[in-house]
Amino acid sequence: MFHSAEIADKIIVDRRKKRRKSPAFEAVRTTRMRLAERTGGPVYERELLRLHAHSISVSATAIPVLVLLIACAGFFVGLYGEMLIWAVAAVTFYAGLAFVAKRVEKAGAEFETARARNEFLAAHFASGLGWTWFATIGCHSCALANFTVIQAIVLLLAIAATAILAHALKNVLFVTFLAPVGVFVMTKADLGSSLDVIMSTLLTISLPFFSYIASRLNKSTQMLLSFRTEKDALIAELETAKSMSDEARRRAEEANLAKSRFLASMSHELRTPLNAILGFSEVMANEVLGPMHNATYKEYAGDIHSSGEHLLHLINEILDLSRIEAGRYQLNEGPVSLADIADDCCHLVALRAQSKQIRVVQKVEPGLPRLRADERAIRQVVLNLLSNAVKFTPSGGEVAVVVGWTAGGGQYVAVRDNGPGIPPEEIPIVLSAFGQGSIAIKSAEQGTGLGLPIVQALVNMHGGQFELKSKLREGTEAIAVFPASRVMETAPAKTAAHGGRR
Repeated sequence: MFHSAEIADKIIVDRRKKRRKSPAFEAVRTTRMRLAERTGGPVYERELLRLHAHSISVSATAIPVLVLLIACAGFFVGLYGEMLIWAVAAVTFYAGLAFVAKRVEKAGAEFETARARNEFLAAHFASGLGWTWFATIGCHSCALANFTVIQAIVLLLAIAATAILAHALKNVLFVTFLAPVGVFVMTKADLGSSLDVIMSTLLTISLPFFSYIASRLNKSTQMLLSFRTEKDALIAELETAKSMSDEARRRAEEANLAKSRFLASMSHELRTPLNAILGFSEVMANEVLGPMHNATYKEYAGDIHSSGEHLLHLINEILDLSRIEAGRYQLNEGPVSLADIADDCCHLVALRAQSKQIRVVQKVEPGLPRLRADERAIRQVVLNLLSNAVKFTPSGGEVAVVVGWTAGGGQYVAVRDNGPGIPPEEIPIVLSAFGQGSIAIKSAEQGTGLGLPIVQALVNMHGGQFELKSKLREGTEAIAVFPASRVMETAPAKTAAHGGRR
């Protein structure tokens, strides 16, 4: 049975560790609870009440100012005492509504929804008593003939303003203005004036009309709250994903560092016995200490030496790729002749090519200047490309090595063979670490699958580009392009004699 620490190490994110972005996870929990609620549920109702409280608090001076303006107008037409008493009562009633709104705002999310709603409705009903009082005021002693019309217009303005400001709370218009409109209709519509009847009818119709407008605004507000909740959820999910990505990257970096340390340690541990194996097997195969009377033993010694060299080559490739991936491969740059390196590499593979009756052809443009590059890396690039070409070219085939100018003033080296080729869909596979195509797997000379990835990485480190072109039953062409900035001598850009590389 595994210990908990071992199990935690198998996953990307260690769940036992305290999150560095705990507010993000708290936001995820909160927003998911909000999304779990349907529109109109307790969570949305609480948000609507908070919006209503905020709207009343922001407009706390609007209605009192309107009341004072109406009172001043009443003073102007001769309504002194009655208008003053009404103004004081109306402002007092509205102050109670503003007090309830301030208390809900200060409570934040910690308040009872039902209680707050009832308190708001009671406060709105109280503020409606002020408008009911206003509807009973008459102007018998003043000289204003259309006072009833003015009263109706003021009530319409108050209804419209309340519909806009208090739309977040349902049924608030009926609670506030049902009594004022009823009183106005009963006291003004029986005066026998057609204008009063029209205004009473208009007020009666306006109440359900503005209530409908307020209900539509209420639904729009709920939709906005829903969209805001979804947006908060998305932001929280992004924060969570970023946190998990940071954690995964940190663990990947730690794993990569551990891999690099392991490979560095193992390279020393493997190379030490390999040196002895290679040395002693070479001594035995060459009969340095005396002749071996058994030819089979001599053959075995040669097999041991060749196997040891293969293993050493494999270790070197793995270490090179590991250093490149870890960003620890340092380029030792200096003046390098691409043509000379290609020629040296051709000589190195000449014996193997001759054993397979493969002709190696070189085509080098004259007068190529030197490159500023790492000679060991460039040599490894060319040698890997040549080794691959010779490996997969059938007996009697041809391998062409072309070195020349690119159209942009850089230089390139291309290795072309007439082997079996690579299917187009397998090119990304052979360019990945340890990737091998189907033809390579079937071949008797299987490799490690590290040569081309190392070539591509080394060319990229020089700021160049690596391209692999291949067609089945026609052959493969590998092209390593080095930019013009690597050329140490100024030379005009021109088209190469063999196709004009980029």
